[in-house]
Amino acid sequence: MRKILVIGSGKSSSYLIKHLLDKSTEENLHIIVGDIDIHNANKLIDNHEHGQAITLDVFNKQSRQNAIENADIVVSMLPARYHIEVARDCITYGKNMVTASYVSKEMEDLDTAAKNKGLVFMNEVGVDPGIDHMSAMKVIDSIRAKGGKMVLFESFTGGLVAPESDNNLWNYKFTWNPRNVVVAGQGSAAKFVQEGNYKYIPYHRLFRRTEFLEIDGYGRFEAYANRDSLKYQSVYGLDHIKTLYRGTMRRVGFSRAWNMFVQLGMTDDSYTIEDSENMSYRDFVNAFLPYSPTDSVELKFRLSLKIDQDDIVWDKLEELDLFNKNKMVTLKKATPAEILQKILMDSWTLHDDDKDMIVMYHKFGYELNGKMHQIDSTMVTIGEDQTYTAMAKTVGLPVAIATLAILNQTIVTPGVQIPITKEVYGPILSELEAFDIKFTEKEVPYLGYNPLNV
Repeated sequence: MRKILVIGSGKSSSYLIKHLLDKSTEENLHIIVGDIDIHNANKLIDNHEHGQAITLDVFNKQSRQNAIENADIVVSMLPARYHIEVARDCITYGKNMVTASYVSKEMEDLDTAAKNKGLVFMNEVGVDPGIDHMSAMKVIDSIRAKGGKMVLFESFTGGLVAPESDNNLWNYKFTWNPRNVVVAGQGSAAKFVQEGNYKYIPYHRLFRRTEFLEIDGYGRFEAYANRDSLKYQSVYGLDHIKTLYRGTMRRVGFSRAWNMFVQLGMTDDSYTIEDSENMSYRDFVNAFLPYSPTDSVELKFRLSLKIDQDDIVWDKLEELDLFNKNKMVTLKKATPAEILQKILMDSWTLHDDDKDMIVMYHKFGYELNGKMHQIDSTMVTIGEDQTYTAMAKTVGLPVAIATLAILNQTIVTPGVQIPITKEVYGPILSELEAFDIKFTEKEVPYLGYNPLNV
């Protein structure tokens, strides 16, 4: 039997492992799932005859190398920073490799070695990055094939709560890593190009510069800019494009309320709070407000941020129980971001019967025969439950499909790469449609860049 080694059995691995097990008989597969926590690996395998769970500590060189040497192809579902050791072992033992993570500089440096050994190192083949690349390149290539010239490309993705589980004022719950939500946008100014001009949005302004979007059947959304919209400009062949903008989607109103935390400094992750374990939630909030012997924490908060008492933003803040003097932080030497994350998890953690949702929206503007045209492309996927989430589905299924395509030699071009060629995106997008991950594309009047608030 052909052995597929999956390293990591976290939240994004459920659909990946299920799909490989479902295909195991017809494809003659043995699926080995390695994790430091074998309990979770066993749970996902569920006693399948073609599945095997092993204890694998990625920091144990002997254990890691034995598992990789014994496999025909390796899928790394580890946190991105741990892929590189797996990748180096794959070079040593001549194994193809698949990940859903961004290509790091260290991974990129393995390109020549992978090519010399004829190995496919497929990266960024999850949802974002992944499905966004593939769905975008499919349309861009079709526009070019009929002689069109790209002038605008905007791309947005959101990991959100499904409409049937959307029951708080923020219209938001954590569907993935909460830390990434709290620190989103930090580190550098967001940069993009608009009508031929480079634009920059510093972090303290990021959540007040939003673009509005409409998705048929799901209503209105807003999007704030990703840190680097230009990262894929050359990769997509869009060097001369006039407008290029990538963003993250939320429901309308989220960003204005979130900006309150940014302005106070509660999302800062660069220093620790003194005696944080003994603070109440109310103490934490008060730590960022000016001293007053008479004014309450609530009044100081509203005055500092100019929030009217009847503003919906105030209702959103109160809903989080921010001003509770009886709820304790309990975290030692915690950063503001870590404390805020704990507070938010009280309200935004998905319940057992909640479902998540992935939304994606692309805009393509192009010139053809002297006329301007626009295509809008949208995709919405809703999860089943807390194991088989929309996030796990849109991350895990393209990883699984790419893995089998490489194993079956329908994807053969060697090297460190992302899924932007027809050889890769064609069969993956086609197969994803069978799982109801599909895009609706429609021609609309060309509107150019949407200037709303941006």
